[in-house]
Amino acid sequence: MPYDALLFDLDGTLIDTESVAMATGMAAFAAMGHPVDASFMQRLVGVDLPTSAAIISAAHPQLDQTGLQAHWRAAFVAEIDRDLPLKPGALDILHARHRPMALVTSSGRDEAHHKLRRTGIYDCFDIIITLADVTTPKPHPQPYLLAAERLGVAPSRCLAFEDSETGAESAHRAGCTVVQVPDIGTATGRWAHHLARDLRQGAALAGLTRAILS
Repeated sequence: MPYDALLFDLDGTLIDTESVAMATGMAAFAAMGHPVDASFMQRLVGVDLPTSAAIISAAHPQLDQTGLQAHWRAAFVAEIDRDLPLKPGALDILHARHRPMALVTSSGRDEAHHKLRRTGIYDCFDIIITLADVTTPKPHPQPYLLAAERLGVAPSRCLAFEDSETGAESAHRAGCTVVQVPDIGTATGRWAHHLARDLRQGAALAGLTRAILS
């Protein structure tokens, strides 16, 4: 295997949550009297909560963000608890048991752990890096640098899987090889070494073993 570790984003990369977040978010904005379109919602993809709050505040300074987040979170949690599918190919890679493996997400710790347990992939990871573990979240390289450090490997020997531009930039700037599998919206591929239609194709482009793809 040409890599010492595999690093994974969570939302939109391993689990199919971004479309749910967009739909429930747009409904929450509308319920608060500040409807937004899909292009605005795409600006929030892949970013942490404080950053998204700043984006929202700049565009809608009169919006009650506490009320918005409460409405949005309740609808989002209800939906993912009803159904939270994995992305195609996720189990192929995770169950191949290439080690070490880390999760690198901009979600909060409790939220990330809930999603991992809900989908049954919690035990696939040697370490889990969440928003609580860093001071400068994606697109800063710190999350991926920290994951590599805790795994005891060089970032240049890590293969990172991401869906968003924000996440791909973080992994690229950390020195990882980046597979980007776009989820919602468009991707320039600027920060990706391999731009793929799904995880299985991304793994193949990155040169992972045939065992993953069989």
